[in-house]
Amino acid sequence: MINTEKYKKHIKIAKKVRADSIMEVFYGQSGHIGSALSMVEILVYLYEDILKHDPKNPNWEDRDIFILSKGHAASGFYAMLAEKGFFPREWMKKYYQDGGMLSGHVSHYVPGVEVSTGALGHGLPMAIGYAIHFKRNNKRNRVFTLLGDGELNEGSNWEAILFAPHHKLDNLTVIIDYNKIQALGCCEDVLTLEPLAQKLIDFHWEVIEIDGQNFSDLEKGFKNIPIKPGKPSCIIAHTVKGKGISFLENTVSSHYFKFNKELLEKAYKELGVKLESNI
Repeated sequence: MINTEKYKKHIKIAKKVRADSIMEVFYGQSGHIGSALSMVEILVYLYEDILKHDPKNPNWEDRDIFILSKGHAASGFYAMLAEKGFFPREWMKKYYQDGGMLSGHVSHYVPGVEVSTGALGHGLPMAIGYAIHFKRNNKRNRVFTLLGDGELNEGSNWEAILFAPHHKLDNLTVIIDYNKIQALGCCEDVLTLEPLAQKLIDFHWEVIEIDGQNFSDLEKGFKNIPIKPGKPSCIIAHTVKGKGISFLENTVSSHYFKFNKELLEKAYKELGVKLESNI
Protein backbone atom coordinates (compact mmCIF):
# COMPACT_ATOMS: atom_id res chain seq x y z
CA MET A 1 0.00 0.00 0.00
CA ILE A 2 1.29 3.46 -0.93
CA ASN A 3 2.16 5.57 2.11
CA THR A 4 0.98 8.98 0.94
CA GLU A 5 2.05 10.79 4.11
CA LYS A 6 5.59 9.47 3.72
CA TYR A 7 5.65 10.59 0.10
CA LYS A 8 4.45 14.07 1.07
CA LYS A 9 7.49 14.30 3.33
CA HIS A 10 9.74 13.00 0.56
CA ILE A 11 8.38 15.56 -1.90
CA LYS A 12 9.02 18.35 0.60
CA ILE A 13 12.61 17.18 1.11
CA ALA A 14 13.13 16.92 -2.66
CA LYS A 15 12.07 20.56 -3.12
CA LYS A 16 14.51 21.63 -0.43
CA VAL A 17 17.36 19.60 -1.94
CA ARG A 18 16.65 21.09 -5.36
CA ALA A 19 16.64 24.61 -3.94
CA ASP A 20 19.88 24.01 -2.04
CA SER A 21 21.55 22.56 -5.15
CA ILE A 22 20.64 25.69 -7.07
CA MET A 23 21.87 27.89 -4.20
CA GLU A 24 25.23 26.11 -4.29
CA VAL A 25 25.83 26.56 -8.01
CA PHE A 26 24.70 30.19 -7.75
CA TYR A 27 27.29 30.90 -5.05
CA GLY A 28 29.97 28.91 -6.87
CA GLN A 29 28.98 30.20 -10.32
CA SER A 30 29.45 26.66 -11.52
CA GLY A 31 27.60 24.30 -13.83
CA HIS A 32 26.16 20.78 -13.87
CA ILE A 33 22.86 21.77 -12.28
CA GLY A 34 20.84 19.78 -14.83
CA SER A 35 22.65 16.60 -13.78
CA ALA A 36 22.08 17.35 -10.10
CA LEU A 37 18.36 18.05 -10.46
CA SER A 38 17.59 14.86 -12.37
CA MET A 39 18.73 12.59 -9.52
CA VAL A 40 17.09 14.34 -6.55
CA GLU A 41 14.22 11.88 -5.94
CA ILE A 42 16.62 8.96 -6.21
CA LEU A 43 18.85 10.44 -3.51
CA VAL A 44 15.92 11.32 -1.27
CA TYR A 45 14.50 7.80 -1.47
CA LEU A 46 17.90 6.19 -0.86
CA TYR A 47 18.72 8.31 2.19
CA GLU A 48 15.22 8.30 3.65
CA ASP A 49 14.26 4.66 3.08
CA ILE A 50 17.12 2.43 1.93
CA LEU A 51 20.65 3.21 3.07
CA LYS A 52 21.93 2.26 6.50
CA HIS A 53 23.88 5.35 7.53
CA ASP A 54 24.72 7.48 10.55
CA PRO A 55 25.48 11.19 10.00
CA LYS A 56 27.04 11.36 13.48
CA ASN A 57 29.36 8.47 12.61
CA PRO A 58 29.96 8.53 8.82
CA ASN A 59 32.48 5.69 9.07
CA TRP A 60 30.13 3.37 10.97
CA GLU A 61 31.31 -0.16 10.18
CA ASP A 62 27.84 -1.50 9.36
CA ARG A 63 26.84 1.31 6.99
CA ASP A 64 25.77 0.71 3.42
CA ILE A 65 28.04 2.20 0.78
CA PHE A 66 26.76 4.80 -1.66
CA ILE A 67 28.96 6.07 -4.49
CA LEU A 68 27.88 8.90 -6.77
CA SER A 69 29.81 7.96 -9.89
CA LYS A 70 28.59 11.01 -11.83
CA GLY A 71 30.64 13.19 -9.51
CA HIS A 72 30.08 16.40 -11.47
CA ALA A 73 26.55 16.42 -9.96
CA ALA A 74 28.12 17.19 -6.59
CA SER A 75 25.78 20.04 -5.67
CA GLY A 76 22.80 17.67 -5.46
CA PHE A 77 24.67 15.09 -3.42
CA TYR A 78 26.02 17.68 -0.99
CA ALA A 79 22.54 19.15 -0.57
CA MET A 80 21.22 15.72 0.38
CA LEU A 81 24.07 15.11 2.83
CA ALA A 82 23.51 18.51 4.44
CA GLU A 83 19.81 17.73 4.74
CA LYS A 84 20.69 14.54 6.64
CA GLY A 85 23.10 16.41 8.93
CA PHE A 86 26.47 15.12 7.74
CA PHE A 87 27.86 18.68 7.79
CA PRO A 88 26.62 22.24 8.45
CA ARG A 89 24.36 23.84 5.87
CA GLU A 90 26.61 26.91 5.87
CA TRP A 91 29.21 24.91 3.95
CA MET A 92 26.99 25.04 0.87
CA LYS A 93 27.40 28.81 0.59
CA LYS A 94 31.11 28.26 -0.11
CA TYR A 95 30.51 25.58 -2.75
CA TYR A 96 33.21 25.53 -5.43
CA GLN A 97 35.03 28.51 -3.89
CA ASP A 98 38.50 29.07 -2.47
CA GLY A 99 38.52 28.23 1.22
CA GLY A 100 35.31 26.20 1.00
CA MET A 101 34.88 22.58 2.04
CA LEU A 102 32.77 21.50 -0.95
CA SER A 103 34.59 20.99 -4.22
CA GLY A 104 32.87 21.12 -7.60
CA HIS A 105 33.28 17.37 -8.04
CA VAL A 106 32.54 14.95 -5.21
CA SER A 107 35.38 14.71 -2.68
CA HIS A 108 36.00 12.01 -0.08
CA TYR A 109 37.17 14.73 2.32
CA VAL A 110 33.49 15.61 2.83
CA PRO A 111 31.72 13.67 5.62
CA GLY A 112 29.37 11.10 4.11
CA VAL A 113 31.31 10.77 0.86
CA GLU A 114 33.06 7.42 0.44
CA VAL A 115 35.27 8.16 -2.58
CA SER A 116 36.16 11.10 -4.81
CA THR A 117 34.50 10.90 -8.21
CA GLY A 118 34.14 12.95 -11.35
CA ALA A 119 36.52 11.17 -13.67
CA LEU A 120 33.69 9.19 -15.24
CA GLY A 121 33.68 5.42 -15.36
CA HIS A 122 35.30 4.88 -11.96
CA GLY A 123 32.36 4.69 -9.58
CA LEU A 124 31.13 1.24 -10.57
CA PRO A 125 34.58 -0.39 -10.49
CA MET A 126 35.15 1.05 -7.00
CA ALA A 127 31.69 -0.09 -5.90
CA ILE A 128 32.56 -3.59 -7.06
CA GLY A 129 35.68 -3.48 -4.90
CA TYR A 130 33.54 -2.74 -1.84
CA ALA A 131 31.03 -5.46 -2.80
CA ILE A 132 33.71 -8.12 -3.18
CA HIS A 133 35.24 -7.13 0.15
CA PHE A 134 31.91 -7.47 1.92
CA LYS A 135 31.18 -10.81 0.25
CA ARG A 136 34.54 -12.32 1.11
CA ASN A 137 34.29 -11.19 4.70
CA ASN A 138 30.67 -12.34 5.14
CA LYS A 139 29.50 -8.77 5.76
CA ARG A 140 25.88 -7.76 5.25
CA ASN A 141 26.68 -4.23 4.03
CA ARG A 142 25.11 -3.35 0.69
CA VAL A 143 26.65 -1.23 -2.07
CA PHE A 144 24.79 1.24 -4.27
CA THR A 145 26.22 3.38 -7.05
CA LEU A 146 24.49 6.00 -9.18
CA LEU A 147 25.73 6.37 -12.76
CA GLY A 148 24.92 8.91 -15.42
CA ASP A 149 23.74 7.70 -18.80
CA GLY A 150 26.43 9.62 -20.69
CA GLU A 151 28.93 7.97 -18.36
CA LEU A 152 28.06 4.64 -19.98
CA ASN A 153 30.17 5.76 -22.93
CA GLU A 154 33.14 4.75 -20.78
CA GLY A 155 34.58 1.29 -21.50
CA SER A 156 35.57 0.79 -17.86
CA ASN A 157 31.89 0.55 -16.98
CA TRP A 158 31.31 -2.28 -19.44
CA GLU A 159 34.30 -4.21 -18.08
CA ALA A 160 32.77 -3.80 -14.63
CA ILE A 161 29.32 -4.81 -15.93
CA LEU A 162 30.89 -8.08 -17.14
CA PHE A 163 32.78 -8.59 -13.88
CA ALA A 164 30.01 -8.19 -11.31
CA PRO A 165 27.70 -11.06 -12.43
CA HIS A 166 30.67 -13.40 -12.79
CA HIS A 167 31.37 -12.88 -9.09
CA LYS A 168 27.68 -13.15 -8.13
CA LEU A 169 27.63 -9.74 -6.43
CA ASP A 170 24.03 -9.65 -5.31
CA ASN A 171 24.99 -7.08 -2.65
CA LEU A 172 25.56 -4.56 -5.46
CA THR A 173 22.89 -2.30 -6.96
CA VAL A 174 23.55 0.08 -9.85
CA ILE A 175 21.14 2.94 -10.49
CA ILE A 176 21.34 4.59 -13.90
CA ASP A 177 20.09 8.18 -14.01
CA TYR A 178 18.67 7.90 -17.51
CA ASN A 179 17.85 11.52 -18.33
CA LYS A 180 18.97 10.91 -21.94
CA ILE A 181 21.06 14.09 -22.23
CA GLN A 182 24.81 14.28 -21.70
CA ALA A 183 27.28 17.15 -21.75
CA LEU A 184 27.10 18.15 -25.39
CA GLY A 185 23.96 16.53 -26.75
CA CYS A 186 21.29 13.84 -26.50
CA CYS A 187 22.61 10.37 -25.77
CA GLU A 188 20.94 8.94 -28.86
CA ASP A 189 22.88 11.40 -31.02
CA VAL A 190 26.26 11.20 -29.25
CA LEU A 191 26.43 7.43 -28.68
CA THR A 192 23.17 5.53 -28.41
CA LEU A 193 22.69 3.18 -25.46
CA GLU A 194 19.57 1.39 -26.63
CA PRO A 195 18.50 -1.30 -26.10
CA LEU A 196 20.03 -0.54 -22.69
CA ALA A 197 17.98 -2.91 -20.54
CA GLN A 198 18.49 -5.81 -22.92
CA LYS A 199 22.25 -5.20 -23.03
CA LEU A 200 22.42 -5.45 -19.24
CA ILE A 201 20.23 -8.56 -19.22
CA ASP A 202 22.52 -10.14 -21.80
CA PHE A 203 25.43 -9.37 -19.46
CA HIS A 204 23.58 -11.39 -16.77
CA TRP A 205 22.24 -8.54 -14.64
CA GLU A 206 18.77 -8.42 -13.14
CA VAL A 207 17.14 -5.24 -14.43
CA ILE A 208 14.08 -3.19 -13.56
CA GLU A 209 12.99 0.07 -15.23
CA ILE A 210 11.19 2.76 -13.26
CA ASP A 211 10.20 6.41 -13.27
CA GLY A 212 13.11 7.77 -11.24
CA GLN A 213 11.19 10.86 -10.15
CA ASN A 214 8.13 9.07 -8.79
CA PHE A 215 8.40 7.85 -5.19
CA SER A 216 5.88 5.07 -5.70
CA ASP A 217 7.96 3.72 -8.58
CA LEU A 218 11.15 4.10 -6.57
CA GLU A 219 9.61 2.01 -3.82
CA LYS A 220 8.68 -0.69 -6.32
CA GLY A 221 12.21 -0.65 -7.69
CA PHE A 222 14.05 -0.89 -4.39
CA LYS A 223 11.80 -2.98 -2.18
CA ASN A 224 12.97 -6.32 -3.56
CA ILE A 225 16.71 -5.70 -3.85
CA PRO A 226 18.43 -7.93 -4.78
CA ILE A 227 16.00 -8.64 -7.58
CA LYS A 228 17.41 -12.17 -7.79
CA PRO A 229 19.81 -13.85 -5.32
CA GLY A 230 23.24 -14.46 -6.77
CA LYS A 231 23.02 -11.66 -9.35
CA PRO A 232 23.75 -7.92 -9.22
CA SER A 233 20.77 -5.59 -9.67
CA CYS A 234 20.38 -2.61 -11.98
CA ILE A 235 17.63 -0.02 -11.69
CA ILE A 236 17.22 2.02 -14.86
CA ALA A 237 15.64 5.23 -13.57
CA HIS A 238 14.04 7.28 -16.33
CA THR A 239 14.41 10.94 -15.37
CA VAL A 240 14.23 14.47 -16.78
CA LYS A 241 17.40 16.53 -16.90
CA GLY A 242 16.95 19.80 -15.01
CA LYS A 243 13.78 18.45 -13.36
CA GLY A 244 11.69 20.99 -11.44
CA ILE A 245 12.82 24.14 -13.23
CA SER A 246 10.85 24.92 -16.39
CA PHE A 247 13.64 26.74 -18.23
CA LEU A 248 16.11 23.89 -17.57
CA GLU A 249 14.04 20.74 -18.10
CA ASN A 250 15.15 18.52 -21.00
CA THR A 251 17.77 21.00 -22.21
CA VAL A 252 21.38 20.35 -23.16
CA SER A 253 22.24 23.83 -21.87
CA SER A 254 21.33 22.81 -18.31
CA HIS A 255 24.57 20.84 -18.14
CA TYR A 256 26.68 24.00 -17.95
CA PHE A 257 24.00 26.53 -16.98
CA LYS A 258 24.91 29.31 -14.54
CA PHE A 259 22.42 31.27 -12.43
CA ASN A 260 22.24 35.02 -12.00
CA LYS A 261 20.14 36.56 -9.20
CA GLU A 262 17.05 37.02 -11.40
CA LEU A 263 17.01 33.38 -12.55
CA LEU A 264 17.75 32.19 -9.03
CA GLU A 265 14.65 34.00 -7.79
CA LYS A 266 12.60 32.57 -10.67
CA ALA A 267 13.76 29.03 -9.89
CA TYR A 268 12.94 29.34 -6.19
CA LYS A 269 9.51 30.73 -7.05
CA GLU A 270 8.81 27.72 -9.29
CA LEU A 271 9.84 25.37 -6.48
CA GLY A 272 7.69 27.21 -3.97
CA VAL A 273 10.67 27.66 -1.67
CA LYS A 274 11.46 30.92 0.10
CA LEU A 275 14.73 32.51 -0.91
CA GLU A 276 16.93 33.54 2.01
CA SER A 277 17.05 37.32 2.30
CA ASN A 278 20.85 37.45 2.56
CA ILE A 279 21.53 35.75 -0.77
